[in-house]
Amino acid sequence: MTIDAKTVDEYLAKVPSERTTSVSKLRETVRDNLPKGFEEGIGYKMIAYYVPHSKYPAGYHCDPKLPLPFINIASQKNFIALYHAGIYADKKLLDWFVAEYPKYVKTKLDMGKSCIRFKKVENIPYELIGQLCQKMSVDEWISLYEKNIKR
Repeated sequence: MTIDAKTVDEYLAKVPSERTTSVSKLRETVRDNLPKGFEEGIGYKMIAYYVPHSKYPAGYHCDPKLPLPFINIASQKNFIALYHAGIYADKKLLDWFVAEYPKYVKTKLDMGKSCIRFKKVENIPYELIGQLCQKMSVDEWISLYEKNIKR
């Protein structure tokens, strides 16, 4: 399930009613904890947080017309997803998150390379997501991105 929207408000208006509160709270958690410099918008048909071209003119290497992505929030068919590029790019950050997760949620972590899936809205660890968002600044993300891309 993808939601076709041009703005975050339009995206939220199209989220299924049983998920609206959770997706909105996840958005609020990211916005309240993400370091200054990231911008919010729509990217890849999801709520997106990215490094704007004004800060990183090179953009995303896969499509330089796009800003450098960092975090996305999506209401998928069977779950709510948080995509975090920093977890994919930084093993220490991934290890920290995996170790902390059981302190907040009793069910098994359902995760791909950068995708954290929440099948039950009551299992979204907002406090932990807030801490995760605080772990990497825009400049740290750009540096890590360039280190990994320009190997």
